[in-house]
Amino acid sequence: MVGDTIGDLIIRLKNAGAIGKDSVSVPYSKLREAVLNKLVDAGYISAVSTKGKQVQEKTLEVTLSYENGEHRISGVKRISKPGRRLYTKVADLHPVKFGKGHLILSTPAGILTNTEAKEKKVGGEQLFIIW
Repeated sequence: MVGDTIGDLIIRLKNAGAIGKDSVSVPYSKLREAVLNKLVDAGYISAVSTKGKQVQEKTLEVTLSYENGEHRISGVKRISKPGRRLYTKVADLHPVKFGKGHLILSTPAGILTNTEAKEKKVGGEQLFIIW
């Protein structure tokens, strides 16, 4: 059993892209689905679809995105971990990698990127940085 589901998810995406896979399957959860949909909006992956009917059988099929033969995800860094949660105010949100990356946040308004959180003026838990 995996204790850090978000950490497992982002490393699966990074590793699958590093070896050139077209898609990767991850166990289903509402949080993972929301994070993956946000990554689709940001352009890091192409598509997400749900497979299976029952909860134990459900998986998320993630289609990876490539640009000029290179994976769109060049790096990820987990910020908030199960043993240490980190929260931020909207005033403390800054651009990631000089605007080339995104900070994914869990906020009361849902899963947001740092730019969306600034627009909505809401802070929350820092999940991870992706570039």
